[in-house]
Amino acid sequence: MTKRIILGLESSCDETAAAVVADGREVLSSVVASQVQVHEKYGGVVPELAARAHIENLLPVIRGAMAEGEVGPDDLDALAVAYCPGLVPALLIAVTAAKTLAWAWGKPLIGINHIHSHLQSVMLEHEADCFPAAALVVLGGHTSIYSCQSPLELEMLGRTLDDAAGEAFDKVATILKLPYPGGPSIEKLAKQGDPQAIPFPRTYLDKDSLDFSFSGIKTAVLYHCRGQNMLGEDRVRQMSEQEKADIAASFQAAVIEVLVKKALRAADQVSARTILVGGGVAANSALREELQRRCDEKGLQLWVAAKKYCTDNAAMVAGLAYHKLLAGMIDDLTLEPLAIQS
Repeated sequence: MTKRIILGLESSCDETAAAVVADGREVLSSVVASQVQVHEKYGGVVPELAARAHIENLLPVIRGAMAEGEVGPDDLDALAVAYCPGLVPALLIAVTAAKTLAWAWGKPLIGINHIHSHLQSVMLEHEADCFPAAALVVLGGHTSIYSCQSPLELEMLGRTLDDAAGEAFDKVATILKLPYPGGPSIEKLAKQGDPQAIPFPRTYLDKDSLDFSFSGIKTAVLYHCRGQNMLGEDRVRQMSEQEKADIAASFQAAVIEVLVKKALRAADQVSARTILVGGGVAANSALREELQRRCDEKGLQLWVAAKKYCTDNAAMVAGLAYHKLLAGMIDDLTLEPLAIQS
């Protein structure tokens, strides 16, 4: 049987990525150009600078992915691109490239929801059946839970109402004056701290809610460092490394507790037998360990994306596009980037 080979492109935030994937799971190549050095002095992603870097990086990344995958235009069955949600100036670069190549090479064009593709990243290295599943996507700008009956049958059960988990990690890292990106810095420092040192709040919202809110814990960390009226001296520079480690560990523990409890609640509500977890925060070892422990207690399967596919990449884009191609879900050249989910 002939394999379906798809070239995927991704530029939704600050990684420029291209990948070649066969039949939705076989990753022939995955090339990612990071922009950490571009944005680290600003402590976050600057959309205009991200777009400029994507322009510089995209063609070399595409060439690299096709060379590594040992494919040419004639070998491809489709072009796929993440077109929502994300930073529109950044998304525009890969969307324009994908439309151009699809037209020039005479290939179908498939637009992909960036958040949904993070769920597909979980399946890149699993072949067993995982459905029905509850799926947790934990990103810098989005934290969402879905009910999944198949790769294309997703129903949102809950989402962030303010700060996403990844955004809270980045902001707390800034408060503690840790290096960018914040998530890995918090995780590294937290390993030296006491997760019970400071009783930071856990926000669960309504009794059965699957929505998220992480602005409260971010503010609690800020008040801890600056005082309740925000007029106190910034104590971080005078803190010992142990004090900062205790803050990082206590913050991380609070966020993880909420994520795990909501994921288990979702699995119970939809009678799922598997919990899927993807996104940048899914690379956090403490989160992975606690999820595994609780899933073992509940008799649930846990599938977490491989760490190399947790951050933004194009293999997940091409992987999800395979299922859309089989279903005949093709886009035309009017496809445009969107800041929010379509």
